[in-house]
Amino acid sequence: MTACAHFSPDGGMLPVEEQAGAQLDKDVVKISNQADAAAIEARVQSLLAEPIGPESAVQIALLNNRGLQAAYNELGVSEAQMVEASLPPSPAFALSKLFTTGQFEIERQIVQNVLGLLTLPRRREIAEAKFQQAQVRAVEETLRTAAIASRAYYRTVAANQTVSFLERARLSAESVSELSKKLGETGALPKLDQAREHAFYAEVSAQLAIARLRQRSERQKLNRALGLWGAQTSYELPGVLAKLPPPPPAIADVETQAVLSRADLQIARMELAILAKQYDLTSATRFINMLEVAGINTSDNTLIPQTNGEELRDKEKFNGYEIGFQIPIYDFGRARTRLAEQEYMRAVNLLIESAVNVRSQANEAYQTYRGTYDIARHFEKEILPLREIISEQELLNYSGMLTDLFELLVDARARILANVQAIEARRDFWLAKVDLHVAIVGGGAADAPSGPSETAALAPSASAD
Repeated sequence: MTACAHFSPDGGMLPVEEQAGAQLDKDVVKISNQADAAAIEARVQSLLAEPIGPESAVQIALLNNRGLQAAYNELGVSEAQMVEASLPPSPAFALSKLFTTGQFEIERQIVQNVLGLLTLPRRREIAEAKFQQAQVRAVEETLRTAAIASRAYYRTVAANQTVSFLERARLSAESVSELSKKLGETGALPKLDQAREHAFYAEVSAQLAIARLRQRSERQKLNRALGLWGAQTSYELPGVLAKLPPPPPAIADVETQAVLSRADLQIARMELAILAKQYDLTSATRFINMLEVAGINTSDNTLIPQTNGEELRDKEKFNGYEIGFQIPIYDFGRARTRLAEQEYMRAVNLLIESAVNVRSQANEAYQTYRGTYDIARHFEKEILPLREIISEQELLNYSGMLTDLFELLVDARARILANVQAIEARRDFWLAKVDLHVAIVGGGAADAPSGPSETAALAPSASAD
């Protein structure tokens, strides 16, 4: 029989630290006492003292997100269940005392579950497999927390950059609107042109209000991902997204990498192995549900009256044993074995489906990653420079009275729209990079963007009038 399991010094965190740390290149720490909490708080404060970048955002989330710490506590619960399952079943003790006239009987029993002892090695194997599965779940939760923090970071910085750009556009539109009002008072500008200038200023103001609302929403999502509140939320972020890197190299056989590395597939494979062990155990014990052996010790005390008026105690002792077992005479364990068999086959089919889905997700994520890079680069290398040239020429033509104010405003709207779309295209590339990493190593599916879109608000304006 195997020896009893013991609690590990690190609470099972070593594989989590090694796997998640290797995938993210970040420190992973479980807070176990006040000293750990104080050290983590000091480190988080030092990271918040500087403007937060994408790497520091992920590190803060891994250290400070309490939902992640709760996942590590779940790992501790699994370890406790493993240790408990490795212990032999406790014996049961019974003591009874019966009285009759001039006689009483004392019976002592100790009952041991023999079936539990015989199946202890297999049950311990199952408990150890479940604990190892819990470790992989903790790895997956760590990867998921990092991915959520990365996405929230890029969306928040993009929202800040959009607000900054629209604020400059609004100031420019406000100045032109004030100038057109003064020109209208002198009669130098027709009323229709005045209205167009005022409408353009109002539209940009509305777009800025939408962008500010999104900015506040994204900031709060980032706060939640990093586990920050109160004075901690006054951290600084960069004003613009990082520039595009050089063209990304091709990733050979991204589907195979995902199938070999994905944490959720590892969990599914381990679930299949656990069910196989449980199925074998059920098959081995299908004809007996319970087997117990009881040791019995009985003392029979009888008081015998004597001629001198005294009583003589006659004491007898009996020792023996009792065996009890339960046989499923109605189905002979067929229901239990059929249930275990179907659960196992269900896990097999789910694993195959997951493997197919993982291949598709990895391929889709890679195509999105390459596509968003090309789109963002196209905006920065082609569309924005051309928009700048068009704006300069339109302004020269307007100054030379070759075009009217309407064409100038249409160009201004198109230029604002192109700049906001360029910001969103760069944001989408960085988000796609996060999603590609998730598709290969695990950490949950990509979440859909939420909140109002600046381009949705700007697009109708480009064709207005």
